[in-house]
Amino acid sequence: MASQNGDSGTTVNGVDCANAQGADRLLCLLQDPYSGTFHADAFWASLGTSIVAMILLTLAFSLMRPRNTIVYAPKVKYADKKHAPPKLGKGLFEWVGPVTRAKEGMLVEKTGLDAAVFLRFTRMLRNIFLTLSVIAIAVLIPANVIGSNKAAISQYSKGGQSFFMTMTPQFPDPRRIESLWVHVVCVWAIDLVVAFFLWRNYGAIVRLRRQYFDSPEYLQSLHSRTLMVTDIPPADRTDEGLLRLADQVEHTAALPRASIGRNVKELPDMIEEHNEAVRALESVLAKYLKNPDHLPAKRPTMKASKKYRANNGAHAVDAIDYLTSRIRELEIEITHVRESIDKRNAMPFGFASYERIEDAHTVAFAAKKKHPQGTTIRLAPRPNDLIWQNLPLSKKQRSWRRFWNNFWVAILTILWIAPNALIAIFLSNLSNLASIWPGFRENFQRNHRTWAAVQGIASPALTSLIYLILPIIFRRMSIRGGDTTKTSRERHVATKLYSFFVFNNLIIFSGFSVIYSFVAAVVKNRENEDAWHAVIEGAFFLRLLGGLSQVSYFWVIWLLQRQLGAAADLAQMINLVWTWFCRTFMAPTPRQEIEWTAPPPFDYAVYYNYFLFYATVALCFSTLQPLVLPITALYFAVDYWLKKYLLLYVLITKTESGGQHWRFLFNRLIFAVCLSNVVMGLVIRGASGGWYKVYFMVPPGFLMLGVKWYCAKTFDNQMIYYTKATLKDPENLAEPGKKVRKNDRIQSRFGHPALYKPLMTPMVHAKARHVLSDIYRGRLDNSDAASTTGYSDIAMDPMSHSHPGKTARFAPPAQKELFEVVPESRLDFEHFKNRAEFADALGGNGELFGRPDDLISERSSTPRSFLGRGGDASGNSSRASSPGGRSERSVSAHHHHHQRVGSSPLTSPRDLAYQNVHPAYRDDASYGDIGHPNRGMYHQGTNESENNLLRGAQPVGHADEDVGGREVYGLDRWRTGGSGYMGVSGRADEEGVTGYDYYRGRR
Repeated sequence: MASQNGDSGTTVNGVDCANAQGADRLLCLLQDPYSGTFHADAFWASLGTSIVAMILLTLAFSLMRPRNTIVYAPKVKYADKKHAPPKLGKGLFEWVGPVTRAKEGMLVEKTGLDAAVFLRFTRMLRNIFLTLSVIAIAVLIPANVIGSNKAAISQYSKGGQSFFMTMTPQFPDPRRIESLWVHVVCVWAIDLVVAFFLWRNYGAIVRLRRQYFDSPEYLQSLHSRTLMVTDIPPADRTDEGLLRLADQVEHTAALPRASIGRNVKELPDMIEEHNEAVRALESVLAKYLKNPDHLPAKRPTMKASKKYRANNGAHAVDAIDYLTSRIRELEIEITHVRESIDKRNAMPFGFASYERIEDAHTVAFAAKKKHPQGTTIRLAPRPNDLIWQNLPLSKKQRSWRRFWNNFWVAILTILWIAPNALIAIFLSNLSNLASIWPGFRENFQRNHRTWAAVQGIASPALTSLIYLILPIIFRRMSIRGGDTTKTSRERHVATKLYSFFVFNNLIIFSGFSVIYSFVAAVVKNRENEDAWHAVIEGAFFLRLLGGLSQVSYFWVIWLLQRQLGAAADLAQMINLVWTWFCRTFMAPTPRQEIEWTAPPPFDYAVYYNYFLFYATVALCFSTLQPLVLPITALYFAVDYWLKKYLLLYVLITKTESGGQHWRFLFNRLIFAVCLSNVVMGLVIRGASGGWYKVYFMVPPGFLMLGVKWYCAKTFDNQMIYYTKATLKDPENLAEPGKKVRKNDRIQSRFGHPALYKPLMTPMVHAKARHVLSDIYRGRLDNSDAASTTGYSDIAMDPMSHSHPGKTARFAPPAQKELFEVVPESRLDFEHFKNRAEFADALGGNGELFGRPDDLISERSSTPRSFLGRGGDASGNSSRASSPGGRSERSVSAHHHHHQRVGSSPLTSPRDLAYQNVHPAYRDDASYGDIGHPNRGMYHQGTNESENNLLRGAQPVGHADEDVGGREVYGLDRWRTGGSGYMGVSGRADEEGVTGYDYYRGRR
């Protein structure tokens, strides 16, 4: 071999590394960057340090927990009764019992299915590596010890490595070479164990998903019965066109209610700019008003944004006046855009909601292989899961963006090779840098302790910073790549992180010295031999065995140190220190102080990547260094327990996917096992010198692929779809007007948040209330703001906090100020958890607090469609959170109420038919203006391109006493016989109305 290790030093291609300087020293470092990183004492020191530090951090957590419930148990305070975890006592270890007793069923109810799936995945990894640890201790380690060449180990070992070298196949005894068959058998055993646990847990995840489908939250949600349609051609970009597309896929008994997307253009950007201006103003005011009784002599200034310098100049302007003026201008612009949004063109996406979940899932399953008019039809995610800016993208745009996204990720992954090698060689051991840089060597020797401290901090700090930034970079790249949901974005982020870690931190990091030494040997031998013989003389497989065996010691210590990170997560030390620092030395805004008290979201993408990477490392080195298996099992056993507490009491799921991350995890573990098989095969090839044993290691890889195919065919459809087909009962379908339960009706729509979400109001500390009129030179009230109608799925206005019984929109003028004054006693997430601005970022879509954003209930109602003609009265502020006024819905509710009590029955069938028609399908022109004193901002009386687009569409059925209480459709032209299925007879006396030719025969 070109490299030899001995007690006295190391030689690399004839260079004495112990005495080498300059370029020769750099060659030695590149050849073996881990030569001085491992000793037997380092292993025991790392093990002791990790365990002791973990115990100390856990004790610190147990001591601080009873005194800091907002940090260590915020969900006990903020969650509703159903989702609140069990209460904890004040004792030191009284948190252990509730966590231990928490079973999976309770975890699903209290934390959500995503958190339960995460914990099940962690528990599965724990069980896998506990089982493999038994194989390692009982079989692998004894086989390696028996088959090792003790003489070679004693010759090349250093620093007490002989004990650990004996447990590896690095120096096989030629007389016992057949002992390597044990490795072949263990490869089969490892693959079978992993395959069994994957199959078993796949079935368990399917059961959890089926229970989730039957849960009240899912059955009462809007997204459960809604389809999302994308890539709609221009001719079908209407509500009626969406109905036609859905019907081409599968005929259902009832028609869905459709909502085509509208082009909001610059509105989201304007709202984002408004929110940034609000936060900037809050920050300026928090610093300026830190001591309101002793204000600074000079008012804060800032430079205006470049695109607004034409009006403000390039010089510094008064920050308070500029930002308040900018906020008011943006509010007026947003109000104007919202009022004129219906004048814009329809977009190539939309949503279709069914009354029955079965109908929606049947159509979605049938649409897997059908793409009517080139569209893509699939089940809609939760409204807060959508990335609205990517929905209008065409297939070509999305494919092109995805290509460039993957291209830049690949470039970033490759470019990180050099910095990664430099950090590993020099920053983690500054003496290596001193050995090749004479100018730094003198300073290093003179200030050895200072540089030792820098070395201990710089390497982990820089690496941690990079790994904190990477998820942010990948998230932004995934959004630019065309992801339409946050769930798919997080899945792609985890995939890219995993690929990045495996390539750079496992393959390149572990094989760098092997590749470099092999290339150097080939180049040297090329001088005397031809290329092929030079490659053969390079002894690649033997070098690979030695290099991987050396680096395996590093991974043993690295995995041991992960215990410290798990305990640090439990102690929440970073959050505590950062919050204390900001409150002590900075001027936080009221909004920041409120956000600090909210339950933090759990970053699934990052932790899934970590766990998958740890598992991949352990599997790849399982036969090479069997110690990694019990160490990894210990980590997952401890972290499962700690993460269980965090997810139960501290962390929330920001965007619930309903357990949709499982298939990604399953596929990555299949890949990890296959990669480990390749590594083990190369190790066996290097140790035995032949391929015969390697051939017997090929079938397990095909076994894992077979498990993947079987599980996909058996379980995937059950995981995704509530049902694959709707029961077609002719007797039931013959009467399409059969009465349905009122609370099953679809009364909500998907709408772009930019159209209806209230705008943020700048928050100021109450202690500065008395100086607001002095520092702000304009008016404090917002009474002249242009009126805006929100587009919301909830018809009710929020109640005023300070004036119970009155809506926030009609509160006294004092409540409509430009600034929101927040008392010290209300700087708590408890008082703001139902605010849209806080719930979107911190509230886990409201379900944790009993207010899911797409719940269908008796009191939920939808403003009329963009394409309808009726409207709601405008609110009197762009900050109004829901439309109000006496709209046609309130008129309908008023009439229905009197009909029930018998005080004012509806005498006209025409009135009854009109009131039972969904607002999106009403024809107000024929009804007149009676009962419609207010028209919404979307009402355009004479524009033909915006009105009558759904004129004559089938309305919702209603009960009519004249036909025996059956539901009657005002215009039943969509179905033959009103059934929706061929060969099912309907009502013959309505043949002229229910003719099939209009919709299906003459398209």
